[in-house]
Amino acid sequence: MNLEDWQRNGWLLPRKPAVKAIADLLNMADRYIADSALVGLSAESRLSIAYTAALSSASAALAAAGFRVDHEAHHYRLIQSLEVTIGASTVVVRQFEAFRKKRNIAGYERAGEVSDREAEEMERLARYLRQEVERWIRASHPHLMGP
Repeated sequence: MNLEDWQRNGWLLPRKPAVKAIADLLNMADRYIADSALVGLSAESRLSIAYTAALSSASAALAAAGFRVDHEAHHYRLIQSLEVTIGASTVVVRQFEAFRKKRNIAGYERAGEVSDREAEEMERLARYLRQEVERWIRASHPHLMGP
């Protein structure tokens, strides 16, 4: 399935690619990645912040492709879109999806559900996705990376 199929299904809305919007999303990802490494935060907070960084990177990739996710199942669709935009492996998408579920439990149902190791893994995933999204945009849409 490609992004145009996703749009026909009502999962995506068109979005005119803009250098500033993409730069803003990537800068947000950078800020959240840095924040997720702050000493003294709980594992749940670090995971949640790194997760948000990864979502910002996924949003930047979709924006470069000319789309944004509709509100329904927003996080799920952003995560799944990485296979179609940057060609993320199924393993990466499954890992991100597992962290989405973990974040939901830790953020809305029960405290103490996230280990330091999981928070570190989410941070590594966020760093990886940030790098891969920029690499993909530079290769596929270099005019959107600005000067």
